[in-house]
Amino acid sequence: MRPETLAAALLRWCERENLRIACAESLTGGLLADAFVRVPGASRVFLGSAVTYDIRAKDRILHVDRELLEREGAVHPEVARQMAAATARLYAQPEYDDRIMGLSTTGVAGPGPDGDKPAGLVYVGVSFPAALDLPDLLHPMESLRGGCGVSESRDGRLTVAVELRLDGSREQVRTRTVDSVLRIVSVLTGISQE
Repeated sequence: MRPETLAAALLRWCERENLRIACAESLTGGLLADAFVRVPGASRVFLGSAVTYDIRAKDRILHVDRELLEREGAVHPEVARQMAAATARLYAQPEYDDRIMGLSTTGVAGPGPDGDKPAGLVYVGVSFPAALDLPDLLHPMESLRGGCGVSESRDGRLTVAVELRLDGSREQVRTRTVDSVLRIVSVLTGISQE
């Protein structure tokens, strides 16, 4: 499926499941949000995106662990997991009943490396609310390319981080990251099978 088709399918699936989407973006700088808001009616599901490009914004706005950021930098799977879970909390409202899926992107767009982290190294986070039937959703993880890690937070959210190694120019890495997020979520939710 094309990215715009995946975004529309994901929004429809979330609407059926009474689920909302919130994003926390670093290297994509709003492109992930744009993929959703291009779809008519997205406002029924899509809540917004916190563009936390600066490492201090990840700490101050999203409350990503400061020691983790100081030790590992922003490009790390646990940072992606924390960003995804944090954006779901950031956009939470009582009427949503904790039914928010958090998505995050962090990585090196290039053109060159960031210290010892090469251009094209990206981590994507997806955080599912406890209210969903998570074992069924996460069964297809084996089919995802790249490294995966799963953590469960104190509030019961199940959060996945997927490592990507992308080629291309800075803009290609950024747009390929958005395409990858949509594909990863479609696999995890079973939308790709519909």
